[in-house]
Amino acid sequence: MAKYDETSIKILEGLEAVRKRPGMYIGSTDKRGMHHLVWEIVDNAIDEVINGYGNHIKVIINNDGSVTVADNGRGVPTGMHESGKSATEVIYTILHAGGKFTEDGYKVSGGLHGVGASVVNALSKYMQVLSYRDGKICMIEFENGGKVKSPLKEVGKTNKTGTIVKFLPDPEIFKNCNFSFTTISERMQETAFLQNGLTIDVIDEADKKEARYHYDNGLISFVEYMNEDKEQLHKVISFSNTKNKIEVDIAMQYTSSYNESILSFVNNVKTVDGGSHEVGFKTGITKAFNDYAKNNNLFKGKDTSLDGADVREGLTAVISLKIPEELLQFEGQTKGKLGTPEARSVTESITYESLKFFLEENKEVALTILDKAMKSKVAREAARKAREEARNGKNKSKLEKILSSKLAPAQSKNPKINELFLVEGNSAGGSAKGGRDRKFQAILPLRGKVINGEKASLDELLKNEEINTIIHTVGAGVGQSFDASESNYDKVIIMTDADVDGAHIQVLLLTFFYRYMRGLIEDGKLYLAMPPLYKLDYGKKRFYAYTDEELNEIKNSNPGKCTIQRYKGLGEMNPEQLWETTMNPDTRSLIRININDASLAEKRVSVLMGDKVEPRKDWINENVEFTMEDDYRI
Repeated sequence: MAKYDETSIKILEGLEAVRKRPGMYIGSTDKRGMHHLVWEIVDNAIDEVINGYGNHIKVIINNDGSVTVADNGRGVPTGMHESGKSATEVIYTILHAGGKFTEDGYKVSGGLHGVGASVVNALSKYMQVLSYRDGKICMIEFENGGKVKSPLKEVGKTNKTGTIVKFLPDPEIFKNCNFSFTTISERMQETAFLQNGLTIDVIDEADKKEARYHYDNGLISFVEYMNEDKEQLHKVISFSNTKNKIEVDIAMQYTSSYNESILSFVNNVKTVDGGSHEVGFKTGITKAFNDYAKNNNLFKGKDTSLDGADVREGLTAVISLKIPEELLQFEGQTKGKLGTPEARSVTESITYESLKFFLEENKEVALTILDKAMKSKVAREAARKAREEARNGKNKSKLEKILSSKLAPAQSKNPKINELFLVEGNSAGGSAKGGRDRKFQAILPLRGKVINGEKASLDELLKNEEINTIIHTVGAGVGQSFDASESNYDKVIIMTDADVDGAHIQVLLLTFFYRYMRGLIEDGKLYLAMPPLYKLDYGKKRFYAYTDEELNEIKNSNPGKCTIQRYKGLGEMNPEQLWETTMNPDTRSLIRININDASLAEKRVSVLMGDKVEPRKDWINENVEFTMEDDYRI
């Protein structure tokens, strides 16, 4: 058994500045940042499981707003540390102190245990730690950001092992935030998918909700969960192997959709930006399918190979690697991209050999997938040809005529500064054209609701005039051929009315961009405009309010008679007002669209925008509370 006691704990630097600059450690002090505290403590429990200690984690949202995380791992060390403090106190009060800086404590780890524990303590009003270890139950309590309230002491005897951490986030730091049962449950389900045999219970004491997650074939269940609202072409393919100390587990399945969804993890940490393991996987599957097609004489005419994009159309895959500490390399501070060079060759080799064997043994599945890939190749080449013709050939004049009647172009040709506003309706488009800065802002008015990109094929989208106009205005291709670096604009800004129709148009456009121009989102180039809801006139003084709360604040700060106008649409603002409130870079507010959780985003789009009605209805009933006051604003 690997040694894990007080001698395993190494101090690198003291806990400082966390409360002053919490954003540096947890990203933000909003609801997302507060939930990050839970992830940090849960990650410590997960690292115990990964290393073979424990199989049960419980997360409880308590009635008083605190959270309890309990596991049945080895129990946090309680002996005396070389610093003169107990090892437990060191772990929860010293930044960069923990058992993951020595090879004895953890062979495989997703993070730096001491960083998370101490940061959570620093940002908590109260924390209690119970360690079940060596036949004893020991307890230590902290308050007001990590100050010891009650030193470590023995409080009972036990024949169990494990750690229980209860913490209450400091309300001075996390204002008006509450823990979400749904948010925690979704994260814990994903965690359970990645660790076969692990049971995770999530309990909300206040709302009397409970959920249990346990999977014996986690990655297969993960892919099935991702694809349950899609038409699957075959049963999930899964394989695993270990080479050069790197353990590779992969599950994959093709659906009738036109999009790929690849999720990757290393030591249970999501690698949102991919890395060497994803590159290896993509190379491996492309080679395996091409070799199978060649060996079985499936290529016709001039075709001699399939591109990787063709092979991945409609693919959902989950890649999970376990890499020992001495080989683990991440690029950047966020651990979003794996840099370990060996991971590429190992993943490629295991993927190629495993898939090659599977295809040879499952001819029907192989032919089904290859048929889809070859149709993808034909569609992609047809789209490329159509795009070239649009730029240079017979369709150019028709497109130019459509664009010239709709698009108000920017005078500048510099894609690094230009902005494109997609505006709902001709009326608002007129105000936007009159109010914009012509040097760098282009306006494209849209007529009505665009086609739903989740239900439509690329061929159908290309026949839709509004979508076709957007594609050619952005100028960076579409679908698998989309390249955000070729975009004519640094910012693409969706600007709609603040009502139910405007919200619907936003969702339809976001679905299209997510499915067919995802690079815009990944490069941070897609935005939502934030027009005001109210105009308040106090004689010569004018204010704009963007929320009901802001409206009340302005009224409370400026007593007296005022005229209030509720904007029902962008067209109610004259050009000067629209520029001042919504388009001027010096005064406007924009919402940047990003993808924080790839699996959750994929699931949401499939459920809310897909063909199946029941899953959408179930999600809405569970997650949306309608009241008489609802005005359906985003």
